[in-house]
Amino acid sequence: MPNSTYTDRFAGLPERSLSGGLTLVEAKGGKARRRGLARLDSLPADHGLLIPKCPSVHTFGMRFQLDLIWLGKDGAVVRVDRAVPPRRMRLCVRARSVVETVGGHADAFLSAGLA
Repeated sequence: MPNSTYTDRFAGLPERSLSGGLTLVEAKGGKARRRGLARLDSLPADHGLLIPKCPSVHTFGMRFQLDLIWLGKDGAVVRVDRAVPPRRMRLCVRARSVVETVGGHADAFLSAGLA
């Protein structure tokens, strides 16, 4: 169950259910894209945040490691960055969007048919 901070922050955003009980929330709109996961104490391991039209991210303000799953224009996975710590920047020039999830959980999303 997501913590209340996460639930409040992403209330009303589109969600997609993946196999294995995983949930992908889309950061639709400027406010959701700007805030992302920054300053959350945690993110449920069964949740990920899809940020469309995003070839780069930073982890400033993060309180936990992230796995980043980069998707190309056709939605296929082009790269995975694992256990990215806070206060880092990542860029993937081939990516058109990114999925952020808790460090160590990228494989679950990949297995669930993310792409």
